[in-house]
Amino acid sequence: MSETPGGTPGTLDELARRAGKWLSLSAAAPERHTAAVVADRFDRITWRDTYEQSAALRELAEELNESYDHTHDDSYGRPHDHTSARPHDHTTDLLTDAFLAAYKVNPRLRERTEMDPARLVNHQVITSLVESLEFAELRRETAGDPYAAAMAVLAQATALRRMLEATRGAQDKAEQAKKAQQDAERAATAVAEALQQAADETGDIDGADEDGAQPTPAAAEAVQQTIEAAEASEAAARQAAQGAAQAIAAAAPGIRVAARSAAAKAAEGARAEAALMRAWGVGPGELERMPFDQRARLAERLRTSRLAEWAELIGRFRQMADGERARKVENATGELVGVTLGNDLSRVIPSELANLGLPALRAVFAARYAAGELMLYDSQGEQTTGRGAIIACVDTSHSMYEAGPGGITREAWSKACALALLDQARHAGRDYVGILFSAADKLKVFRFPADGPADVARVLDFAETFLGGGTSYQRPLSAAGGLLEEEFNDAARMRGDIVMLTDDDCGVTEEWMRGWNDAKHRLGFRVFGVAIGAPRVAEADSVLDALCDNLRAIEDLTDVHAAADLFRVI
Repeated sequence: MSETPGGTPGTLDELARRAGKWLSLSAAAPERHTAAVVADRFDRITWRDTYEQSAALRELAEELNESYDHTHDDSYGRPHDHTSARPHDHTTDLLTDAFLAAYKVNPRLRERTEMDPARLVNHQVITSLVESLEFAELRRETAGDPYAAAMAVLAQATALRRMLEATRGAQDKAEQAKKAQQDAERAATAVAEALQQAADETGDIDGADEDGAQPTPAAAEAVQQTIEAAEASEAAARQAAQGAAQAIAAAAPGIRVAARSAAAKAAEGARAEAALMRAWGVGPGELERMPFDQRARLAERLRTSRLAEWAELIGRFRQMADGERARKVENATGELVGVTLGNDLSRVIPSELANLGLPALRAVFAARYAAGELMLYDSQGEQTTGRGAIIACVDTSHSMYEAGPGGITREAWSKACALALLDQARHAGRDYVGILFSAADKLKVFRFPADGPADVARVLDFAETFLGGGTSYQRPLSAAGGLLEEEFNDAARMRGDIVMLTDDDCGVTEEWMRGWNDAKHRLGFRVFGVAIGAPRVAEADSVLDALCDNLRAIEDLTDVHAAADLFRVI
C-alpha cells in the first residue's frame, strides 16, 4: 500500500477500502418510525378524522406539546409516518399510538430497533400499556370504535402527564441519542462526498501507478479526516444510545405501574359509559352512526341528567322486561286443556301427523289443513291482546320525589318502568305515549310513533321532566283516552293499553267516570294501575282500583320484578 508522506493511504482503492463502512451507512441508512403501533392508511385516516372532530383531543395534544415537547426536528429529512396532526411532536405521536392501540382489533408494535431514537420513550409507554391485563379489558370496549378509543385516551390523560413528567430525563437522553445518530449519519455522508471529490480530482491528473489512481495529497487528507470524524461520531452515537437505553430501562418500572393504572381507569370509564348507553336504550348500531360531537354531548347529558344516578335501575328494568318478552311467545302453548280444530301445525296431535305417512291420506290432510279442520292440542296461557298504543301516565307530583327502600325515589322507579314500556311498544311495533302529570293544570305529553326511531334526546326530555305540585287523575286519563280515540279515528286501531303510575289517590266526578267507562267500552282499551310506595292506593275501595282493570302495589322499590307481569300481558 502506498501512502502519502503523512501516512495517509495514497490510492483511491485504499481510501475506498477504509471508507467502505461509511459508504454503506451513507447509502442505506435504516428507516426509522415515529409511530410505535403499526398502522395502515385507513387507521391513519380514522385517527385524523377523530382528532379533527374532538376538541378535547386537540386541546390535550396542545397542552402536552407545550409542557413536554420542545424539539421540532426534521426527522432526518425523510417522510414522517403522518399518523399525528402535528407530525414532529413526540407527545402527539404518543396520543396517536395510545389511540391506535385501543382502536385496532389486533395492535402490533414495532421492534425497538425500527424506532426513531427520540420515540423510544413512547415505545416503552405503549408497550407497557398493551402488555397489561387492564388494557386487554379496556380494548373489549374500544376495539373498532373510534369514539370509545378517543375517550380512553382522554381518560388516561392524567397518567400520561405523570409518565411524561417522570421520563423527562429519559426523553432528553433519547433526543440526544437521536441528534448523535444524525451527526453520525451526516459524518458518513461527508466521507462519501470527500471520496467522490477525490475521485473527481484524480480523473483530471496523470498520477496513476500500478496500485491504482493516485489522488492529490490534499484530497486524500480530506477523505482521511472525514473518516476519523465519522469514527468519532459513531462512538458518540453509540454512547448516547447506551445512555438513553439505560435511562429508559430505569424509568420502565414506573411507566408500567402508571400504564396499568391508566388502562384500569380508562376501562372503568369505558364500561360505565357503555352501561349508561345500554341503560338508556342506545344500541351499538345507533352509536356507530352518531357523529362524534353528538355522541360526546349525549354521553355528557346522560352522565349529568336528573336520573343519572338511577341508570343502573333503568338498565335492570329494561333487562327484566326483555327477559319477560323472551318468555312470552305469541299464541303460547301454555297449559293443555283439550283438543280443538285449526291449522296451527305446531299444535297438531300425533294421530293427525300419522296420516302424512300414508300416501292415500295426504290429500285428505291437505284439504283439512286448508279448511282449518286439523285436530290440535288446545291450551290456555298468557297472550298479548293489546294492539293500539301503549300509554304511560306518570305521576310527577311532589310526593313522587320521596325515596323508598334502597334510597330509590318513586319518580325514578316509575320513570324506569315507563322507559321499559317504551321498549315494549317498540318491540311490538306499537305507538307509545308518555304523559307526565301532577295537578290539573300541569301536563306534558311525549309521543313516540312506531313508524319512526325513538330520538334519544326526546327520551331524555321525557325522563328528566318533573312537574311538581298536586295530583289529578282526570286530566292525564282524559288525555290518554283522547289519544286512543284519535288513533281509532285515524288508523282504526283499538285495544290500547294505559298504565297509570302514581303514589296518590284522588277523586273523579261521576260525570267524568261515566264518560270514561263509555270510552273504554267503545275503544276496548285496558287500564293497568301501579301504586308506587303507597299500598293504600291499591286498596279495593280506592279510586285507582275503580279506574283500573288490573292493579298492583309496589312497596320495595329495589325490586324491578314486582312489575314483571305487566310485560307479559301488555
